[in-house]
Amino acid sequence: MSAIGDGAYYTSSALYFTRIVGLSPARLGLGLAVAWAIGSLAGVPLGHLADRRGARGTAAALALGTAVVVASFLVVRSFLPFLAAACLYATAQSGLGAARQALVGGLVPEGERTAALARLQATLNAGLAVGAALGGVALTVGTRTAFLAAFALTATGFLATGLLLLRLPAVAPAAVAASPPRGGFEVLTDRRYAVVALVNTVLLLRMPLLSLVIPLWTAERAPQLGWLGSALFVLNTLGVTLFQVRTARAVTGLRSAARTVRQAGAVLLASCAVFALSAASVPLWATGALLVAGAVLQVVGEMKQSAGSWQIAFDLAPADRLGQYQGFFGTGVAVARTAGPLLLTTLLLDGGGPGWLLLGGLFLAAGCAMGPAVRRAERDRPWHAPVTTGALTEACRPRT
Repeated sequence: MSAIGDGAYYTSSALYFTRIVGLSPARLGLGLAVAWAIGSLAGVPLGHLADRRGARGTAAALALGTAVVVASFLVVRSFLPFLAAACLYATAQSGLGAARQALVGGLVPEGERTAALARLQATLNAGLAVGAALGGVALTVGTRTAFLAAFALTATGFLATGLLLLRLPAVAPAAVAASPPRGGFEVLTDRRYAVVALVNTVLLLRMPLLSLVIPLWTAERAPQLGWLGSALFVLNTLGVTLFQVRTARAVTGLRSAARTVRQAGAVLLASCAVFALSAASVPLWATGALLVAGAVLQVVGEMKQSAGSWQIAFDLAPADRLGQYQGFFGTGVAVARTAGPLLLTTLLLDGGGPGWLLLGGLFLAAGCAMGPAVRRAERDRPWHAPVTTGALTEACRPRT
């Protein structure tokens, strides 16, 4: 339900705040950047709260809180109230992501988490597609009432999500789990995990491409194909809905996860190369075909990166710290949303084809760096230490 609301919100919110509320695009961008910067700081403490107080209750409370915040958008009429509401929204979303991941970790056996998250992601994308269609209706009508109806739908979606989360089985907080918890935000001192999260953040720069850069790129290079931006969004959501579960089947542990992320880097490089070709002087139909081909490669890279990163984020996190570790890993999303638009619009819209190739090379480098970063982090994880040949021989030696 929250995905339907998200789809309606993401497609209609920008035009609502600029056309109906009257915010300038610069103020809107500034407010969202500040909001997601603050939200990126909330993942760890709210994930820690999920560890200590229970993931189900924390996730439900944050979903209900998000519903209240979105409802407050209905009465926003100026910049400062918008900024306050946007900060609360980003904070609740970051915390909800961490708590939801901790809930999955507590309810689903270790070897089945990536498959479960793949099914969840496929379902979420189906909801996003429905919500985007409803948001598109609000855009077409263009009245204040239509936009407010989209926000009301978003709030209702999060309200329903909170109530549904309360119906799930409870997960025992770490404080009463079988193994005693350690104190403090341990993840903030875990440098090797931080390196893994940083590499993943680089790959997450793909996120603003579909929602922002590609529509602007298309409008500049082929104004007649302006409608293609929304069509590529639908293509992406349908691709994830239909093939994310199948893609995740190749991920069964840290080794296969790192390999899948490396493949994602290569596919994203190929996608960027195809987008770079669309800058060439070719017939309009060829430009459209290149944009579609680049978008197809992008969704393949997205699904591989998602599946691999889920496994890595869980396998390198201690069982009594799932919430705060998932919160820290999830800050990459907030960073990509905050820094990505400015970085990528400058690099790609101003840099053209060479800018696309530079971004693709960055994706490839990050994909290749994930394997060494994971192996280094794995060495100090006693709960997931690789078994050496010598240790295996010793373990199998008969006792006398």
